[in-house]
Amino acid sequence: MSFTLHGLGVSGGIAIGYAQLMSHATLEVAQLTISPRMVEKEVARLQAAIGAVHSELEELRQETANTAPELQAFVDIHALLLADPELSEVPLAIIRERRCNAEWAMVQQMEALVEQFDAIEDPYLRERRADVRQVVERVIKELMGRPGRQSMKSAKGMREEDQIIVAHDLSPADVITFKEHRFASFITDVGGATSHTAILSRSMAIPAIVGLRDARSVIRDNELVIIDGTRGVVIVNPDPRVLEEYRLRKSEREIERSKLKRLKTAESETLDGVKIELLANIELPEDVDAALEAGAQGVGLFRTEFLFLNRGDMPDEDEQFEAYRKVLKGMDGRPVTIRTFDLGADKALDTSRHSTNPALGRRAIRLSLSEPKMFQVQLRALLRASRYGRLKILVPMLAHASEIDATLAALAQAKASLREKKIPFDEAVAIGGMIEIPAAALAINMFLKRLDFLSIGTNDLIQYTLAIDRADEEVSHLYDPLHPAVTMLMAHTLASGEKAGVPVSVCGELAGDSSLTRLLLGMGLRQFSMHPAQILEVKQQVLKSDVSELTPLVRRILRLEEPGKIREAVERLNAPPTVN
Repeated sequence: MSFTLHGLGVSGGIAIGYAQLMSHATLEVAQLTISPRMVEKEVARLQAAIGAVHSELEELRQETANTAPELQAFVDIHALLLADPELSEVPLAIIRERRCNAEWAMVQQMEALVEQFDAIEDPYLRERRADVRQVVERVIKELMGRPGRQSMKSAKGMREEDQIIVAHDLSPADVITFKEHRFASFITDVGGATSHTAILSRSMAIPAIVGLRDARSVIRDNELVIIDGTRGVVIVNPDPRVLEEYRLRKSEREIERSKLKRLKTAESETLDGVKIELLANIELPEDVDAALEAGAQGVGLFRTEFLFLNRGDMPDEDEQFEAYRKVLKGMDGRPVTIRTFDLGADKALDTSRHSTNPALGRRAIRLSLSEPKMFQVQLRALLRASRYGRLKILVPMLAHASEIDATLAALAQAKASLREKKIPFDEAVAIGGMIEIPAAALAINMFLKRLDFLSIGTNDLIQYTLAIDRADEEVSHLYDPLHPAVTMLMAHTLASGEKAGVPVSVCGELAGDSSLTRLLLGMGLRQFSMHPAQILEVKQQVLKSDVSELTPLVRRILRLEEPGKIREAVERLNAPPTVN
C-alpha cells in the first residue's frame, strides 16, 4: 500500500531507494533468570562489554581529532555517560540482586534513567535521554557479539547508493561512520535543521528529511521509498505513475546539476553587467572546502555556535582563534564574515536556566553583553585571527543604539588589550550588524551611522515580524517569506543601505532559494550568502537576469498587499519570456 509522510526537509533533492531501518530492536531483550554460580560470570561479561565500548569510543575520539569539534564533543558526552556509575555500576548491582542476564539489567537501568530525563523541564537536558539510549545500545550490541558499527554496513546484495537510512535519530558515532558511505538519503523520526542528520546530509549533498515522528514504525525494511528533500515529503511504496514521475524529475535534476558545474568559474554578473557577490554560509571550519568547490567568492556567514554547544566547558581563546584562523586561511584572501555567537534560543549555553520564551529572551548579543568576560574572549580570538585574511565581524540580534555602542566599546576594549600585549591584528577590521528584528529594519539609520555593513537574517526577521515561532510545528504553516510586511522590511533595509553607501547582504534561507533570486535582485540585493550547495543554482538565475528590467517590475510587486498575489507575481517574474 502506498502512503505519504511529511516532515522537515533539511537537505534538498530527490532520492529513490530501499529503506534500511536502524532500529532499537537490540534494546528489546528478554529477562533471563540465572543460577547463583553464574552471577559473577554475568557481571564479568557486562564489565567486559562496557570496557570494549569504552575502547570503541576512545577510537572514535582519535578518529575525530581532526574533524568537527561538535562531533568530538558528542563522543565525549557518550564516554562520560558510560563512565557514570549510574550506567557502569548500577546494572552490576541489578544482576547480583535479581540474578538476571546482563542485557536485561542494562536496559532496566536505561529505562529508569530515561524516565528521570523525561521529567526535566529544560528541553536540551531532556534530549540527552537519546544519548543514554545510544550508549546502552552499543553495550547491548557488544554483549550480543554485534558491536555498534556492524548495523551501519550495507544490506547484503544492495548497493549503498540504493539505500535510504530510516532512523529514530542519528548519533555522533553514526555521523562519523556514515561519512565514509554513499547512502541515497537519511530520514529520521526526530531532529531539526541543526540535527546530526541535517549536518551530515548537507555535508554529503544528499536529500534528507527529519521530524517525521513515526517513520521508523510504519516503514519496513526494503520497502521502495521516494524522498523529496526539498518539499519534506516521503512516499512509501509509490504507484508506478508517481514512481515514473519522480524518476524523471530526479534524472532532470541530475542533468541540471551536472550542467551547473560548468558555471563554477563563470563571472557572477547579470545580463546588463551588474556584478553580484555570491558567498557561502558555513557552520564548521571543514565546510571551507565545499564553499570553494561551489565557487563561493567568500564566506558571508560563519556561525560560531559549534564551538560552544554540547560540551561541559567553554572554549578558550586559543581554541577559538585556531578555528577562525583555519577558515580565514582556507579562504585564501577572500572575505570571511564571522558571526559572534548566537546562543540562547534553540542553542542553549547555560542548561541550568530555563526561559519560557527563549527566542525573545537573553540570547545572541544580549547574552554576549551580559557575559563580558566570555565576549572578550571571542572578540580577542577574532581580532587575533584577523591577520590571516579579510575578516568581517557580524553581530546578531541588535535592536537598540545602546547595544551597538556597547558592542563597539567591547571591541575597542579587546583591541586595547591586544595592543597592550603587542599582539598584532587588523586595526581596520569591519564590524556589521544583523537585521533580523523589525525594530532594527524600521530604525535602520542608527545602524547605518555606526556600522560598516549589514546583513539581513531572513529566518529570524520572518519569525519576529509574523510572530511565528519557527520551531513550533503548530504554527509553521504561517511562516511566509512573501508576506508583504517581510518584503517591505527587506526592501526598506536594502534601499536605505544603498542610499547611505553601506553594503547590505542577505544571509538567510531566502538568499539560497533560486525562485526568489530575481525578486531580490529587483529589490537591490547585490550580496547573497547561502549554503554552498545552492550557489550555482542562484548563479544560474543571476546570469539570466537583467536588473534594469527587474527593478520596475519588483517595485510593482512590493505595492501588492496580499501574499497570494505576491506569490503569483513572483512566479510571473520567473517565467521564461514568451516567444512570438
